Amino acid sequence: QVQLVESGGGSVQTGGSLRLSCATSGYRYNRMGWFRQAPGKEREGVSGIDAYGRTSYADSVKGRFTISQDNAKNTVDLQMNSLKPEDTAMYYCAAARFARTWYRATDYNYWGQGTQVTVSS
Repeated sequence: QVQLVESGGGSVQTGGSLRLSCATSGYRYNRMGWFRQAPGKEREGVSGIDAYGRTSYADSVKGRFTISQDNAKNTVDLQMNSLKPEDTAMYYCAAARFARTWYRATDYNYWGQGTQVTVSS
């Protein structure tokens, strides 16, 4: 059974850092992604990484967030630096057998339960 488990969320002040981690079940996906959803807003793509290690980022997080994967550990991490209050959201890890885009939620087949990130000013 496919399972994605996120960890690493929490509360920080503006300018702080957090590292999110997503443990996968070991299946090698075509693409992994991190999404976030704030109250009253649509789920949005934050970052994605494909099977070749190529990465993509939303403009709002470029230069601040870094996605990485460890195939030996079956994990995909999201290092978040210089956090801002507008980064506050529930963050979800997602996996796709085949994804046309990295940012479209409907392209992903499996989702984690989410981990909350709160950034205070």
